[in-house]
Amino acid sequence: MIELSGLWPPGLGLLVGALLAGLLRGPARDVVVLAAPLVGLAMVWALPEGAAARVDYLQYQLVPVQVTELARLFGTVFCLTAFAGVLFALRTAPVDELAAGLAYAAGAVGVTFAGDMLSLFIGWELMAVASTFVIWSHRTPAARSAGLRYLLIHLFGGMLLMIGIAGRAAESGTLAFTGMTLDGVPEWLILAGFLVNAGAPPLSAWIADAYPEASPSGMVFLSAFTTKTAVFALLVAFPGALVLIPVGLYMIVYGIVYALREDDMRRILAYSLVNQVGFMVAGVGIGSALALNGVAAHAFAHILYKALLLMAAGAVLHRTGLRRCSDLGGLARALPFSAGAALVGGATIAALPLTVGFTAKALIASAAAEAHLTAVWYLLAVGSAGVIVSGGLKFPWLVFFDRPRGLRPGPAPRPMGAAMGLLAALCVGLGIWYQPLYALLPHALSYEPYTASHVLAQLQLALGAALSFFLLLPWIRRQRGITLDWDWLYRRAGYEAGRRLARWTGLALTRIEARAGRTGAALTQALHRQHGPHGALARSWPVGSMVLWVTILLAAYLLVYYL
Repeated sequence: MIELSGLWPPGLGLLVGALLAGLLRGPARDVVVLAAPLVGLAMVWALPEGAAARVDYLQYQLVPVQVTELARLFGTVFCLTAFAGVLFALRTAPVDELAAGLAYAAGAVGVTFAGDMLSLFIGWELMAVASTFVIWSHRTPAARSAGLRYLLIHLFGGMLLMIGIAGRAAESGTLAFTGMTLDGVPEWLILAGFLVNAGAPPLSAWIADAYPEASPSGMVFLSAFTTKTAVFALLVAFPGALVLIPVGLYMIVYGIVYALREDDMRRILAYSLVNQVGFMVAGVGIGSALALNGVAAHAFAHILYKALLLMAAGAVLHRTGLRRCSDLGGLARALPFSAGAALVGGATIAALPLTVGFTAKALIASAAAEAHLTAVWYLLAVGSAGVIVSGGLKFPWLVFFDRPRGLRPGPAPRPMGAAMGLLAALCVGLGIWYQPLYALLPHALSYEPYTASHVLAQLQLALGAALSFFLLLPWIRRQRGITLDWDWLYRRAGYEAGRRLARWTGLALTRIEARAGRTGAALTQALHRQHGPHGALARSWPVGSMVLWVTILLAAYLLVYYL
């Protein structure tokens, strides 16, 4: 039985745009790829609240479309970011990147509106495949290698998720995508599959390994969807799972430490992404209504300001071809619009007043305080200060305002500037007029961010972090080189272990073959002695002896048979 009730998956518009992008050329293609996210956004808002489309499949009921407040919030920001990403990439990205980016966004929107685990898994795997093609579309050896590692990790995460879904369906008889408790192996496997996409330990390094190898525009798409759909899935399935609090805190500290040690501007922002997702994962673990609202609001804001920061970095990379901060500096005059975008993005990630980061980020810390989780609150405060240094100041200052390196690149293309302007306007607009964002949150919220104590506390935190940054600036400038991360285990140690295992296996097989050859030769010689022309069995035997032996064998057979 199929009961669609006139509902169509909102990601369908994005998927059709991805298909048409490869067939059209020129202005027609530009119109289609820009219109597809807007069509998806219109479909997100055209769906009535609480509506669901149902399909009976075998003994299960699938719900490919289920409209919730949380789904509408994530679907909205996904479509907005897809539009901004396409606009940013319009004049510089190849057609396969645009098509893959739209298909990637379609998978993310499909996950957010999935009411059953099978529909979620289909969108999950569509994202894995499409995002891999986003990385590969850069067409460099590093992108090919990183994309392959990225795909293997996400196929592993998808395998964990699928095994967990199958086990849960066998135990409960349902595929419904609802809240779960960690009381069985299937639920733990589902949680592990979600955490792989969130960039949780020990596989956190795939983000900094793969994302910076994409094109200047490709990393904008990558930053928006995979980790945030994982946050959405955790919000729905595991709110209040206490194990997520230490996982999130680890991600916060990990992201800060590695971002401070990095010299590659896009790897700085990749590690900062892990740090910010850590706040969300910890918030899901706290589990109160205020914390879950904070996670949803923070995810919405993070998608906007992280895309904005990566657009500023992408514009620099597009114009200079350089990625290391130590090779850049003093670009504010040459790229003033990109510098402005970096400042707005840095102010937003620092959660300064009048930005959406200020109105969204404080909810999680307030929830920790309300739950009397004092140690968690202090660690969140330390993490907030650390991200101001590592993400809000390090990238903008070293690239745009530090001592010049003699670079004089031309301005970024107009579509890039327009995309940065759109996201900068959203970051500031939703910081001043925050009520529309609060209205989209899954739980009723009566929270006033602009109180004197909150504004003063955040300004003090930002001032202290800025002072620390400039005191540490000589050390921060020296951070050039290769930083070992968890990916060393499978990129270097794993490779070396596999190489040695292959060599040892080869030597063992050679020895086994040699021993088998010697044993075969000895057996052949023994058979030759018995059956050869001079062997015992080749001699002439008297007829009477043969009859005697036949009689003995027959008697033995009859004896065994009757016994």
